[in-house]
Amino acid sequence: MRKVTAAVMASTLALSAFSQAAEVVTGDNWHPTEVLAHRTGQSHMFDGIHLTEQQRQQMRDLMQQARHDQPPVNVSEMETMHSLVTAESFDESAVRAQAEKMAQEQISRQVEMAKVRNQMYHLLTPEQQAVLQQKHQQRMVQLREVAQMQQSSPLKMLSRSSN
Repeated sequence: MRKVTAAVMASTLALSAFSQAAEVVTGDNWHPTEVLAHRTGQSHMFDGIHLTEQQRQQMRDLMQQARHDQPPVNVSEMETMHSLVTAESFDESAVRAQAEKMAQEQISRQVEMAKVRNQMYHLLTPEQQAVLQQKHQQRMVQLREVAQMQQSSPLKMLSRSSN
């Protein structure tokens, strides 16, 4: 059940992040790091990269095209999941099938966004790409530290409770 819930939550969050990213990039005030970090709790891919106006416009164009090409939100799938969650009796196989269907849609959206991000990356100069790579490595170090703390935290709690 946790996997199903996680899949549904991940798809909802990612859809939300995608639509917000499209709004941010295509808006007049292009501040992806502030808005996305605030809205999604994540930093943006181009955090700390100083873009030229031409690069910004090209990225806006890419995001506009991606938003145009993206299928509309499938509200009926969310309604179906809601109906399954609120049903009188729980049907795990139906929830699992619905979650897998929603997860496949989410995978398609993530692949499309990765494609757009790849195109955006290749709009950067080699110097900007190097800065981006350095920032990425810093974020990975931070994430590894968080992951280590999360892994060691339950062990500490277990050893304390057994004493």
